[in-house]
Amino acid sequence: MDVINRVLGFVYDNVLSIAMMVLLIAVGAFLSARSGFLQFRKFGYVLKNTVGQLFQKNLHARDKGSVSPFQAVTTALAGTIGTGSIAGLATALVLGGPGAVFWMWVSALLGMFTKYAEIVLAIKYREKDENGAFMGGPMYYIKNGLGAKWLAALFAVFAMIACIGTGNATQSNSISGVMESNFHIAPWITGIVLTLIVGVVILGGVKRIASVNEKLVPVMAIFFILASILSLIFNVEKIPMAFGLIFKEAFNFKAAFGGAAGYGILAAMRYGIGRGVFSNEAGLGSAPIAHSASSTKDPVKQGFWGMFEVFITTIVICTMSALVVLTSDVYLTPFGAGATPAVNGAALSSAAFDEALPFVGGIGIAVSTVFFALSTILGWAYYGEVCAGYLFRGHRKTAVTVYRLVYVGFVFLGAVAEINVVWLIADCFNALMALPNLIALIALSKVIMTATKEHFAKKTDPLSLEK
Repeated sequence: MDVINRVLGFVYDNVLSIAMMVLLIAVGAFLSARSGFLQFRKFGYVLKNTVGQLFQKNLHARDKGSVSPFQAVTTALAGTIGTGSIAGLATALVLGGPGAVFWMWVSALLGMFTKYAEIVLAIKYREKDENGAFMGGPMYYIKNGLGAKWLAALFAVFAMIACIGTGNATQSNSISGVMESNFHIAPWITGIVLTLIVGVVILGGVKRIASVNEKLVPVMAIFFILASILSLIFNVEKIPMAFGLIFKEAFNFKAAFGGAAGYGILAAMRYGIGRGVFSNEAGLGSAPIAHSASSTKDPVKQGFWGMFEVFITTIVICTMSALVVLTSDVYLTPFGAGATPAVNGAALSSAAFDEALPFVGGIGIAVSTVFFALSTILGWAYYGEVCAGYLFRGHRKTAVTVYRLVYVGFVFLGAVAEINVVWLIADCFNALMALPNLIALIALSKVIMTATKEHFAKKTDPLSLEK
């Protein structure tokens, strides 16, 4: 296990993390600039077309074999509002310091347009399967838009494996961690229970997954935001200091802790951008797979939801989660003493919430982690089975069934695995699946801009939903 840790750590630290960090920022900056930074200029318009339309009937209507636009959004959000907002954020603070939060913001602000672009392409180039259901994602717009079938297959392979690590093992690992630290439940017990729950849901297919997430995601997001606000009220005097640390350490060229635990600007950037991507998935190419199943007819309108997803997951939820940790003595005391916190991942976030809200915060964050992670496991299960179906199109049904069984098995394995190995595997395959997707976004950028211009050039009311 130690050898695997060292090898994966070397590959990720020296190759994959740097390549992904540079490409994510470069592609996000390029696309944003080419659009005139649409995510900022039209942010009010985006909100009107997303949260402003929540009670419109057409947002919840769906065709046979598809899911509604809102179900597609909540399935994608289930994959993004996961433990990246809790465990991933806390890990970034331990390994990259407070400055990592700043680089999360940077990647998210640029990533808002990156994710929009992915969804526009996914809707435009999607196909229907033998049952009339929409199927899409990077492998489809790489194949149909670029004509590069080999690159499309490469993305599907990387994504299929990444789903097992990023969307599955890291999530069940975080659940077992908080259950053990808060309720003293052995990881293997948590693993068995999770495996049974996930198996029942995902074997029912995308409609059952979408139905569960449609109810689960809004409730858990609101609950977490309210818990964060309440925690910050009790530590309101420390908030300015927390923001000060974020901006100061974001550009710290010297190690803040010193010695082996030290970190500077490169560590802040690497872990901030890496965990930022883990929280919002902008650039990975995963969320467009869920959006492709939507019955919507307008790629741009569905793309707006991508912008909103990145904003709510990283700018809102991750920032709140970061502030709760940064205003806690659990983090600040070791920080001032020159040592890393004694706990990491979801356990650090749980301890920070428990400090602010004794007897309630720790349990609350444990419950939040369970539901966040469970919804992510369900969302990424669908991503993986679409990739499996794409790779084995001639035997799609068999391939999907086999993948589901393997996926369910890894729920248990993730729950009992060592956390560092789990996160390293997830980070490596996140990077690998992002590379083909980012290449496609650059190559198809003209298609994205054309679709955007056509949408805003319509003479009809652009705020109305298609009929």
